[in-house]
Amino acid sequence: MAVPFISEVKRTHTCGQLTATNVGEEVVLFGWVHNRRDHGGAVFIDLRDRDGLTQVVFEPDHAEAHALAGSLRLEYCVGVRGKVVSRGKNVNPKMKTGEIEIRASDLTIFNRSEPTPFPIEDAIDTSEEKRLAHRFLDLRRAPLQRSLMTRSKMNALTRSYMVDNGFLELETPFMGKYTPGGARNFLVPSRLNPGKFYALAESPQLYKQLFMVAGFDRYFQIVKCFRDEDLRVDRQPEFTQIDVEMSFVNQDDIFTMIEGLVKKLWGEVLGIDIPTPFPRMDFYESMAKYGNDKPDLRFGLEHVVLTDLIREHGESGGVPMIWEAVQNKGIVKAMVVPAEKAMSRAESDKLEEFAKQAGAKGLARAKVADGGEWTQSPLSKTISPALRQAINQAVGAKTGDLLLFQFGKESLVHTVMANLRVHVAKKLGLIPEYGSGGQWKFLWVVNPPLFEFDDETNTWAAAHHAFTRPHDEDVDYLLTDPGRVKCHRYDVVLNGFEIGGGSIRLHDPKVQAEVFKALGISDEDARAKFGFLLDALKYGAPPHGGIALGMDRLAFLLTGAESLRDVIPFPKSKTGTDLMTGAPGDVDDRQLREVHVRPVPVAPKA
Repeated sequence: MAVPFISEVKRTHTCGQLTATNVGEEVVLFGWVHNRRDHGGAVFIDLRDRDGLTQVVFEPDHAEAHALAGSLRLEYCVGVRGKVVSRGKNVNPKMKTGEIEIRASDLTIFNRSEPTPFPIEDAIDTSEEKRLAHRFLDLRRAPLQRSLMTRSKMNALTRSYMVDNGFLELETPFMGKYTPGGARNFLVPSRLNPGKFYALAESPQLYKQLFMVAGFDRYFQIVKCFRDEDLRVDRQPEFTQIDVEMSFVNQDDIFTMIEGLVKKLWGEVLGIDIPTPFPRMDFYESMAKYGNDKPDLRFGLEHVVLTDLIREHGESGGVPMIWEAVQNKGIVKAMVVPAEKAMSRAESDKLEEFAKQAGAKGLARAKVADGGEWTQSPLSKTISPALRQAINQAVGAKTGDLLLFQFGKESLVHTVMANLRVHVAKKLGLIPEYGSGGQWKFLWVVNPPLFEFDDETNTWAAAHHAFTRPHDEDVDYLLTDPGRVKCHRYDVVLNGFEIGGGSIRLHDPKVQAEVFKALGISDEDARAKFGFLLDALKYGAPPHGGIALGMDRLAFLLTGAESLRDVIPFPKSKTGTDLMTGAPGDVDDRQLREVHVRPVPVAPKA
């Protein structure tokens, strides 16, 4: 007679729960056949669910269950009832349940499984494309299940922390009006409003400011956001952020609140006490030393800016290319690879290939010999002894050190040297290829410029968005010297990743109007693009500010995952496609007509 599993016989434990204290109990487990071994008379399986594995043995004295067990194959979904017995001296220390096994009396097969396209195991060498195409099977693997369970815990901890600190969890629209600035938006055609489009929100930025105007005081949301951008290891077209906004606060108040959340997450998830407050670094110092505003502080290899030194020596320095770069308003940077981490000539040659891939024309190098002489470098033939000595002193060069130089346009030099610094650190084993390596280096990067100059349009653009509050002492420069204006914007960085960013907002309509003028935005344009927010600011808007933390990146770093896709249940591929469902897909002409859209032929790529 069939045992009425589920309807009457309910699961009593998970497959990772039973220990020696349960010996003698009758239990019911549900799960998937992870492993199967036939030892002649007895059939053994490892039964798996999201909590772990339990060994189950089927013996001939329970004839019906034993006979059915003979037909079991990997990934069959089954139910088992039996008694917990001790494994005696045959303990398996690799399993949480390794002290016991289940002597099964009853077995049912809920569903059979075809052979899977790849093994459901912790470590497999299957291509990511195949795994993404069968994501429902990939998600059965323990590493991914652990990552998603960690993420679930992070969600719960975040909500608990924010509610305990007086925040309200409020929702904002996914579909809104397109506003310029920031990332490229996904557009959604409106069926009811021909020729009009919604924009999928790249963040709830404007809405959360409106919450502050409405008097809600403290808002948060764990929210989906959308950006139509090129993808990379830490970016997806749809992503999740912890969105936060507070009224009547300054920058320090927001830092304290976010540091408390991070401390809770790391403490509860990893059992690690993160020291607070986090150190702070000026934006310009970060750019000078590390080439970007998200430095990895787990290792040294700091950059040294040599521009002023080259300018002092002028043409007499003997390196025309570097002197010309400085004359053309470029910068010069150097980085030292220490002698104790010596690289071979072949290895240093490969660094030049890497620099070219990052956009550089080349990579100047010099090996420091006895007496400060340079070898293995074309620079050694023409550089003046005075300039060589000055550079050695500026970078702290020692015998055996390798000096790496980059010069030219400031933005390119920073980018190349920033990428080179991390690349060299991985080559030298200073940091692992991925994961924290047991180090957690948090940092606030503060006081960045409000504007950045766009060489293509020859105009100033908002470095973040047009509603960021400038430093009070810089307001007078908004129209006369925009490049000098710093603002209350900030990024929180961990191990070279920006995990969050935000700002104190502009709540003063008069200063807001000057910012728009500096950006070349007319009153008419401002009203057309941001009219609803400008109207709101006129009605007693409180001082306010906020931040958004990347939940995907936090989970990625907390779990030590190799890719952001490993902490997202159903991610997109490197080309933005869903290999499992086939999205994005085609639609027929009728559907296009309904939303008033006509397809435009795309020329084939050359």
